[in-house]
Amino acid sequence: MAQKEVALVNASPLIGLASVAGLAWLPQLFGRALITPTVRSEVLTGLGRPGEPQIASAIRRREIGVLRRDSPGPELPELDAGEASTIRAALTRGPHALVILDEMAARRVARSLGLHCTGTVGVIVEARRAGLVKTVRPLFDQLAEAGFYLAPELVAAVLADLGER
Repeated sequence: MAQKEVALVNASPLIGLASVAGLAWLPQLFGRALITPTVRSEVLTGLGRPGEPQIASAIRRREIGVLRRDSPGPELPELDAGEASTIRAALTRGPHALVILDEMAARRVARSLGLHCTGTVGVIVEARRAGLVKTVRPLFDQLAEAGFYLAPELVAAVLADLGER
């Protein structure tokens, strides 16, 4: 994956990365990590949802920035509000933006609009390649324990690609 100057991150990857202590990787890998106000309201509910304390802490430490307002752009009615706001924000950032989304439908829409995208697994792979983590298998196990579905074929392919059988 080519180095990007900014990553726009949706709620699911934030929660997933929080569950594997990976939020600090975002600025290390992508320069800046940003979320929209819509995504912030989805992940910081005050209800103690998974990842909430870690995400709030990462925002306080400025590892993750929050945009002042949601960006205008296409409506994207087929996506949820967070996904749509993340894609719209990336569209305003130009070709050096990366969108981090987990839902395949949202990634298809992002790619159809010319955006580069990845998901939680892609961030973990980049962290491994950058030497931020030694192995990914335990992280995939942690994600599964946290309730994240990872397609077995994807896990097997990534482990094989990284030489972690």
